[in-house]
Amino acid sequence: MHDTADLIAETYALGAGPWTLTPVTRGALGQIWKLSGNGSGPGSSWAVKELLFGCDEDQVRREAALREAAEKLGIASPRLLPNRKGAYVSHLDRDSDSGSGSGSGSGSSGGSHVKLYDWIDGAPADVSDPDVLDWFGRTMALLHRAGEGESVMPSAWYERCPGDDEWAVLHAEVGRAGMPWTDELGRFIAGSARELAHWVTPSDPGDLVTSHLDLQPQNVLVGRAGPVLLDWDNAGSASAERELARALFVWSGGNAGDVEAGVRVARAYRSAGGRAVVQGPQSFSMLFATALNYVRVQAECAIDPEVTAEQREFASGQVVASLGQLPDLGSVSRLSTALERVW
Repeated sequence: MHDTADLIAETYALGAGPWTLTPVTRGALGQIWKLSGNGSGPGSSWAVKELLFGCDEDQVRREAALREAAEKLGIASPRLLPNRKGAYVSHLDRDSDSGSGSGSGSGSSGGSHVKLYDWIDGAPADVSDPDVLDWFGRTMALLHRAGEGESVMPSAWYERCPGDDEWAVLHAEVGRAGMPWTDELGRFIAGSARELAHWVTPSDPGDLVTSHLDLQPQNVLVGRAGPVLLDWDNAGSASAERELARALFVWSGGNAGDVEAGVRVARAYRSAGGRAVVQGPQSFSMLFATALNYVRVQAECAIDPEVTAEQREFASGQVVASLGQLPDLGSVSRLSTALERVW
């Protein structure tokens, strides 16, 4: 653990230690660690994101560029820091010229890709706070302004979802693996998966922006200076309309949420110059596609012999949780109807 912490500090030229790594939280794609050293004042702690499934360096460059453009418009976020060679992602390996250790904190020799950010102290965003909702609406409008001019179509993750044949193959593989949620997955495939897939279509090329793509309340911390937007890893091309619709659903509480919270966010977005308009269930294509694809990739990971047992266990839990939280078309329709007051 200490060897890894010292290696990261050396890679990013953070100065002499002692340095320590403490696990903070685990997401679908990465583990967050707190790197601490050099006293207890400002600049003594950093956030390390360990990328558990490899790294797309072009994606990291998109993240850095969007974060910089958004900062110029007043959006607060942790800095993504370059290492001593000027790169925004580092591969930690025992054979690297930086030293020895791995990014996992386990002392294993496999190596990891990591990114380094400012450490942000703050409280989770309170979605019942009108000021936080107003901030988020304005922030989304600014993000869409910062990302204007995108011409590349969004990733298939946001544009398509598995068909019946793909689901059938996966269901059979899950059954052979003896997963306890096999029957639940089958019911989902026969019901909700088909219902939601009906609304998943390609985006309008004229509606594209480069944006954050993961605008959830858990990616916001409220510190002394106000809210800070975290977790820019997914930055890329998106339909502004569809990102707005997905965010309004999530920030209004999802299926059991408060549509008035969504209305408030939409009004703040509109007042700040946001150009996207939610027009009905078709606007929620991105919400449906990502929900369906998330179930698929987690189910695949849960039975993948090439990943660690820990990763399979995490993925299995994510399947169960996701199947219980799928977007409901009735809830989406209620939110869409309420939003008609905004446009």
